[in-house]
Formats: sequence, structure tokens, C-alpha cells
Amino acid sequence: MTRRIVVVGSINMDLVTQAPRFPQPGETLLGDSFVSVPGGKGANQAVAAARLGAEVALVGALGRDAFGDRLHAGLLAEGVDLQHVQRLEQQASGTASITVAAGENQIIVVPAANSRVAPAHVEGAREAFSRADAVLVQMEIPLDTVEATLRLGRRLGVPVILNPAPARPLPAECLALARYVTPNQHELATLLGADPGEDFHALMRQAPGPIVLTRGSEGAWYREEGDPVHQPGFAVEAVDSTGAGDTFNGALAVFLHEGLPAAVRKACAAAALAVTRLGAQQGMPRAQELDAFLAR
Repeated sequence: MTRRIVVVGSINMDLVTQAPRFPQPGETLLGDSFVSVPGGKGANQAVAAARLGAEVALVGALGRDAFGDRLHAGLLAEGVDLQHVQRLEQQASGTASITVAAGENQIIVVPAANSRVAPAHVEGAREAFSRADAVLVQMEIPLDTVEATLRLGRRLGVPVILNPAPARPLPAECLALARYVTPNQHELATLLGADPGEDFHALMRQAPGPIVLTRGSEGAWYREEGDPVHQPGFAVEAVDSTGAGDTFNGALAVFLHEGLPAAVRKACAAAALAVTRLGAQQGMPRAQELDAFLAR
């Protein structure tokens, strides 16, 4: 049965520079290569879910500019429903400047059109929400829109996965509206107003609802009640970690109906495959690739 996923979030053009290392403040460093590729957490998670076989509707905004045209065409080619993606006049599309060095990345995001995704926009997608098996939302869009997404999902009885990136403090009552919150350790500490150096098991117990905590190559820990459970990562040769978290979240939404342990395992495997290739969306696996990887 095809799963229906709604993603509410950002759409960016990623401007990616490969470098031998990250520059120091004030330093000019010669890079190895440069590419511009589609990105944005909302678009990335939509593509990740679509490639894994889901029927995906995206709620977001683009400018009427060259980047917007290219991003719109790329999402259509991936089979994403763009009925609820607005095209805004006199507004630039979002961008992310990404430096990649030794398999890690540093990112600066300029939201632009993404900052115009409003609660009314979410309400306009009510019909898509009502038919969805799961909803994904991130925090590269205004916080009142994130909250509107959580509240609409709760009213309609649809599980909402909140990926709190980039992390900002959120009220506990807002966090509690999410079926699952999927931070890394730094993001979870920021959400809770806690010390990032605190033991992550303790941080997970402080959360007001179920948590799926990502830990890069170590895999993920998840907790609905009781002690956190560890899903180990999969050993691969990392090329570019950009988009790995978005791949994880997209996969988690697609496989959530199989139960949380199975969904987290498949999400870790999908993320592992994603880091073996350059670029966010380009590296995202298709369902057949994921099945073959898990079979090995």
C-alpha cells in the first residue's frame, strides 16, 4: 500500500563548495569544486520519501526566479505534488551556502521565500493532511507555521514528525503536539534549554514526548517510554553528510506504519546510503537500493 506523506518546509538551492578543510575566520582558502544543487529541509525530506515509494505533497514557497524555476522543475521530476507550493513575486528563493570538508559540512541558510510560508498556507492544505499517513515539518520556516502544522495534525489525528532543525527553543506544550521529535543532541539541548554537554540519555528523558535522537555514524536512539533504545548505524565510507538527516526523516515517515523499531532501522540504513554520495537529494536512495542494502 502506498503511503501518503505531507511535508511542510523549506525549499532551497544549495550552493556547495568542496574544500580540503574549513577556513579559519578571516582566511581565504582555495576550494576543490563548486556545484549548485536542489536542497532545503522540506524539499529534501519530500524527495527522500518520494524515492522510497511514498505519495508526497509538499507545502512551501518559491520565488519567481531562476533558482525557483529549477527547484520547481526538479521536484516535479521526483514526483512530488506541488499544488501547495506558492510562487511569490518579487521574492527570492531560499539558498543554503554549504562548505564540505572531510565528509562534514558547515551551512548558512538564507530563508527568503521560505519565511513567507504562513499558518494560512498550512490550513489551505487541510485536505492533503486529512488523507496523510504522516506529516513532516522542520524549522527553516516561521515558528507559528510549525505550530500550526502540529496543531492541525493533532486535530485531524495524523502523526506529525517534528525535525527541530535549525534548533530554537519551543514551549513544552508545542513539543508535546508532535508524535515524534527527531533532533540530534545539540538540537535537543536547545529545544529544552539545557546544556548540550549533558548526557543525551538524560536529555531524552526530559523531553515531553517520544524522541528519536540521531547520532550520525553511531545510528539513533529512540524513546517512547522507559529507557532509550539504540539502533546502531551502518558502516559506510562517508563522502558528504549533507542531507543525511533529511533522508533519515523522510524514511522514518514512510516506514512508521511498520512500528518505530523497524522504521528507525530503515531510516538509519537510508541515511547511511545517502552519505556515500555528494549532494543532498542526489545521494538519497530509492526503495530498491534500500532493500538491497538491508539484504546485505
